[in-house]
Amino acid sequence: MTGHDPYHQGSRAVQDRVGVRALADHVGRSIGPGIRPVAAAFLELQPMLVIGARDPESGRVWASPLTGDPGFVRATGAHQVSVAGGAGAGDPLAAALGRPGTPVGTIALDPRTRRRMRLGGRARPTPRGLAIEADRVFSNCPKYLQKRQLAGERRVAPAGPLRVTSELSAAQRRFVAAADTFFIATVRDGGADASHRGGNPGFVRVLSPTELSWPDYAGNAMFLTLGNLATDPGAGLLFLDWTTGTALQLTGTATTAYGPGGARTVHFALTEAVETSGASPWTWSAPEYSPANP
Repeated sequence: MTGHDPYHQGSRAVQDRVGVRALADHVGRSIGPGIRPVAAAFLELQPMLVIGARDPESGRVWASPLTGDPGFVRATGAHQVSVAGGAGAGDPLAAALGRPGTPVGTIALDPRTRRRMRLGGRARPTPRGLAIEADRVFSNCPKYLQKRQLAGERRVAPAGPLRVTSELSAAQRRFVAAADTFFIATVRDGGADASHRGGNPGFVRVLSPTELSWPDYAGNAMFLTLGNLATDPGAGLLFLDWTTGTALQLTGTATTAYGPGGARTVHFALTEAVETSGASPWTWSAPEYSPANP
């Protein structure tokens, strides 16, 4: 970002290519540095926060689920969020989040209300978990968000052992191919972003044990994710089993292919996969698919 422009050159390049710069300028006014009272109230109701960042040691980008009883995430000021617990010891982002000043992007997505908000800034460890100094906060529309309700009490069993592989197993490929939702973390110079992708089951195509693709549906015209990928292909994906709490975290690189009529497809090449059973303690109901899903 330069001056008061909420976008960097990567996002601007994609906006210009698609022809939506004027619309992006309009919606970009919603991006601000402060946490408004309505945003603070929303955060305190959430049982999950997805966080994205780059591990400075490996250079890999990951998206991780942070969970707890509502209130575990809360605004402690106009520019700061506190997260109780933080990432688990075995999480791929545990080391990065333990270093002060790590750029992070977060998304709080509430399937119960089809609302979501994104917050980016810099994280630092605290005795209770971590704190994030926010530098950009904004909400997104409910497009492609599946509606779900919490369907049971919070499980207290700890997360199971990690399974780390360099390619997806047959079961993991079936899981990804059946997903209606995933989260994506991307990075830019001095910052990070976490976002959501949704659609009817099958919208993510598994091309091989190390390759995925998905269509980039029309959204808010900001092109923060594709803009980041235009300047840095590092990406982290998070697929959740909404019933069992199993998390499948993928890291690799992503590129965007542009087709006729403005069609866009993102191709992801896997470097490493981490599967954790019981990563989330919550059980959610079957989805009510978004009416916006193609």
